[in-house]
Amino acid sequence: MSVIGNLFGRSPIRPMQQHMKVAAECARGITPLLGAMAQGDGAALDAARASIDDLEHQADELKHEIRRHLPQRLFMAVERRDMLEILDNQDSIADVAQDVAELAALRRMQTPPVLQAPLAALAEAAIATCTQSESVVNELDELVETGFGRHEVTRVEEMISQLNDLESRADERGEEALRTLFSIEDEIGVGAYYWYEIIGWIGDIADYAERAGNRIRLLIAS
Repeated sequence: MSVIGNLFGRSPIRPMQQHMKVAAECARGITPLLGAMAQGDGAALDAARASIDDLEHQADELKHEIRRHLPQRLFMAVERRDMLEILDNQDSIADVAQDVAELAALRRMQTPPVLQAPLAALAEAAIATCTQSESVVNELDELVETGFGRHEVTRVEEMISQLNDLESRADERGEEALRTLFSIEDEIGVGAYYWYEIIGWIGDIADYAERAGNRIRLLIAS
């Protein structure tokens, strides 16, 4: 049996959790990528991109296998459509992290000194959001096993509220990074456009992480 087959043999939820784990690792790969960009280290930049590419490929393989194996209906109120919507948001985390790495590596982007701290703060906030979303997804099996019991539902709703707070913090860090970028855009010219893309994409990582968690909130409420 395939790895996915083995996972489904134990629980149909576990492959989703494994996919989220890989997607979150993609997001965490942004940290060494930004470090390489700050140092202007081309070799480290390529290595960071290669790591993210490998993880994104793993996420894609898991996604395709999950789509092929996922039953039409899992347990109780959990339907295939619900799981696929969560999966799509998880997969977007990996895709966007890869977009950041690809643009940074192909353009050999070196971070202006004044932008390094705001960009690092944004990435840290986005990764924290992904980590919290991963924790929420890891509660799916408990939700199912307890039959969406009141105690577990309350706990997960509290975790999702924390997730929303973390995404809001990432939004704030994104605005701070943009303000810094706008203050130097005349100096860096057309390159400002690409930094705008990088900042927006890192913010999107937090947004997709929040969407995955919020979809579970809708699942609980249905």
